[in-house]
Amino acid sequence: MCYSVYIDICKGYLLYAVVVYFAVKVFYFLSICTKNWFERNPTRNVNDNFKTPTVNSFADTKQIDSEVDKEENEENEENGCLPALPQHLQHIPLEYRRMSHNDMVDASLKFYQIMNQRRTVRHFSCDPVPIEVIQNIIRTAGTAPSGAHTEPWIFAVVESLDVKQKIRTIIEEEEEINYKKRMGKIWTTDLKPLRTNWVKEYLTEAPYLILVFKQLYSFREDGIKKLHYYNEQSVSIAVGILLTAIHHAGLVSLTSTPLNCGPAIRKLLDRPLSEKLTILLPVGYPAEGCTVPDLKRKDLEHIMVKY
Repeated sequence: MCYSVYIDICKGYLLYAVVVYFAVKVFYFLSICTKNWFERNPTRNVNDNFKTPTVNSFADTKQIDSEVDKEENEENEENGCLPALPQHLQHIPLEYRRMSHNDMVDASLKFYQIMNQRRTVRHFSCDPVPIEVIQNIIRTAGTAPSGAHTEPWIFAVVESLDVKQKIRTIIEEEEEINYKKRMGKIWTTDLKPLRTNWVKEYLTEAPYLILVFKQLYSFREDGIKKLHYYNEQSVSIAVGILLTAIHHAGLVSLTSTPLNCGPAIRKLLDRPLSEKLTILLPVGYPAEGCTVPDLKRKDLEHIMVKY
């Protein structure tokens, strides 16, 4: 009994010694890091980080921004860290025309009425679409905002029937497995009213496929890796604008997110490892006699909350 108690006491002391040892190690590491930081920044006052400048005008704001930028640029140059955008990027006046209250209401209502006619279409005409229209649509999608203006998107446009057929083969093989095994009974049951399955005729019927890849990163001209911040959100916004531009141009589309097909399609199109397929959109005219589900969209009170 006494021997057992003695062993427990020894274990307790040993555990205490280990905890103290690692605490001393962490404290020593932090003190070294702090010392090195102050050696690299000998003139900086810690309290400067908490000073709030008094701003009396827009000109004062510009002056403060300029001084902060100058200080940060000098520090970045010392550390070998430079922004991906030009270091002295010029800021220009915003081109903006303020609309009257009535014009704003009218314009917003008309745009809603136009977009409320947009429908997802699964039956496409083979009639050709001018490539200039596709180019303008993608230019429009490229106006989307992005994290640190990294523009982390690539729009791969497929017109070749041979390539479209290969994409369809990849997708249908995976989609059959998805419908039969991966998606589950609830998911496939929810899809039945939409009359969709793993057979995707639209992939070869539509004159164009637009495959949207998100870029996880890229490389600057000097060879340094350029990170793409918020690439998922940025590409999602661009796809929303892309769908809007497609509808505005008088065309129809379908948002397809083929499960487990991304790597094979990326390899087929010879896209780099830094890119991942996000969404695929067939684009063209609706087939003659095309039908769509008689769906109703949620009313405003069910999608908007005002505080």
